[in-house]
Amino acid sequence: MTDHRHSPILVTGAGGALGRLVLAELIARGATELRAGSRRPEALEITGATPLRVDFDDAASLEAAFAGIERLLIISTDAIDAAGTRARQHRAAVEAARRAGVGHVVYTSMPAPTADHPIFFAADHLATEEAIKASGMGYTILRNNWYFENLALSVPGALAHGAQLTAAGAGRIAHGARADFAAAAAGALLGETQSATYDLSGPEAQSVEDQIAAINAALGSAIAVVPMADAALEATLRDAEVPGPLAALLVGADRAAREGRMDKVTDHVERLSGRKPQSLAQWLGENAQRLRG
Repeated sequence: MTDHRHSPILVTGAGGALGRLVLAELIARGATELRAGSRRPEALEITGATPLRVDFDDAASLEAAFAGIERLLIISTDAIDAAGTRARQHRAAVEAARRAGVGHVVYTSMPAPTADHPIFFAADHLATEEAIKASGMGYTILRNNWYFENLALSVPGALAHGAQLTAAGAGRIAHGARADFAAAAAGALLGETQSATYDLSGPEAQSVEDQIAAINAALGSAIAVVPMADAALEATLRDAEVPGPLAALLVGADRAAREGRMDKVTDHVERLSGRKPQSLAQWLGENAQRLRG
């Protein structure tokens, strides 16, 4: 495997949770030419990486930041809407990388993005994957499954009410720890040379019943799983003043799980990172308290 520890590497979204973890992994593995891209580089405090302004809505910032970069990680932006904002931002970054002569781009996508996917921003990921493949750059597409950390969106409310509402049915999600997916991204930046797509997952696929059983065991709680239809769940979330896009995302994710779109378990995290991914039980052993809200 080629060693790119001394190649100029840029990580976008460096101020976010995933970006910070990727940079920490790269630094720990001896990367020496690191750049940390953020809309607010002045707020970054990362020893071992040079902060750069990277704003996907500002072409000049992309041109300046991508100059001389050999390896680029494009972390998906946080735009949550149905208007294609994320796809537009990503295409701008891909085009800027192509013009700058970036040799290899790593991109964080999602499981099995398709035009008919129930999660509304899946089309943005699909469009980005297609733009990367058409760019002529080498690429590693990482289709990250849901993070264990996403449970913090729903578990505090479930604890408060003693119930986890779900439209996922018996559908399973092969979710995993954010840190494991970050380690895989770092491994791709340092070692991948052939273009490929990887499905990143935890070591097992679990239903909501499985997840809640593990959470109850870790927290000593008694959350009950309450099945609901899609429309009823979305209406309940909106009645609880959950923002519309987030409510649609949560319902879409449940439907995707129910339809078997998120249950693929692979060894790709271990292949790229060199370590086995954490199980939910292991992660809860270290992080259960954060789910209390």
